[in-house]
Amino acid sequence: MPKTLPRKDVANGYGYLVIAHLKGIVARKTNSTLVIDVSGVGYLVHATNTLTAEAKVGQEITLQTVQTFREDLVQLFGFESVEEVEIFNLLGTVTGVGAKTALSIINSLGVQGIKSAVAGAEVEKFNSVSGIGPKTAKLIILSLTGKLVTENHSDNTPSVANVISALTNLGFQERKARSVTEELVKEHADLTEQELLRQALSSLSAARRVPGND
Repeated sequence: MPKTLPRKDVANGYGYLVIAHLKGIVARKTNSTLVIDVSGVGYLVHATNTLTAEAKVGQEITLQTVQTFREDLVQLFGFESVEEVEIFNLLGTVTGVGAKTALSIINSLGVQGIKSAVAGAEVEKFNSVSGIGPKTAKLIILSLTGKLVTENHSDNTPSVANVISALTNLGFQERKARSVTEELVKEHADLTEQELLRQALSSLSAARRVPGND
């Protein structure tokens, strides 16, 4: 009989969250994987660089995990924190970003680096990750904007200059980016910078889809 795997879960893009964490003994390790012995059962986990570097064979470890499904392939990915899991799951909702690529992004940029790159629409940072081209880099930023909590501002006052810079980095004309951003600030003075960027993106993207707007 043909194998039937769980359908793709819209929450994380990979599949149902079956195994959420593991606690066991590190049986063996490579530069990118760990085998965790849990009551005599060995789980192969594709882990972050930080986890594999710090893990010691024979010692107990607790890690957060995401179980992924792809056709006939089932894999486990391991992380140090729930925050890493949340970002991994968000990356999994982006078209063109698979689990291995999402792990590479976290390894290359780290949690704060990803948040900063999204907040500043820094396409080149995502583009520096192996396997990520300019189109996918922009799509990651567009998909994650407004979904990450950043800590780079001491208050909620939006910087119009930062938002305009982020929009131009994503390929929008500066004149249109400035016009839309300034209009939003006038209409919604209480928007945070991330909210302002998200709404500006929405307005500009909608305008692009209307015939005669370019």
